[in-house]
Amino acid sequence: MTQHLVLSFIGDDRPGLVERLSDTISRHHGNWLESRMAHLADKFAGILTLSVPLEHQQALVNALRNFEELGLHVTVELANLHDAKGSTLALSVVGNDRPGIVKEVSQVLHSLMVNVKELTTTCEPAPMSSDMLFKTEMVLVVPNDLPLSELETSLEKISSDLMVELSVKQFA
Repeated sequence: MTQHLVLSFIGDDRPGLVERLSDTISRHHGNWLESRMAHLADKFAGILTLSVPLEHQQALVNALRNFEELGLHVTVELANLHDAKGSTLALSVVGNDRPGIVKEVSQVLHSLMVNVKELTTTCEPAPMSSDMLFKTEMVLVVPNDLPLSELETSLEKISSDLMVELSVKQFA
């Protein structure tokens, strides 16, 4: 029998962190399943899911705690697998950058009981000006009884400059 673990970590970025994590997980019979990692503001941060046989779980958790000595703060959480209820779709939003966009979008999603499964945001200069554009890509689970047109209309009401694109995709 196996246990799923979710790790989150952050520390000063330097070569070898991913190799060290993957080696530690492998040596303790863990299976690296899914991850997101990035260099953000001079730090290396990430989250990953793995499975590990129950008899090796505690040794792996103990080994991960030793990463503190390397300046990498690792948090380990037990996880269970749940099937998402609803339709999974992709959402792309682009608009002029300003404080509060993520709050506004997430408020609309919450009010409609839409669950955010993945969220990626960036800010970059607009192609024809120096104005900054905010872009977000999300994977959402939408209740089966929520018409997509209602979701799109609700998001577009946030601001006239937001471009909203919803697409139904098959996600693994």
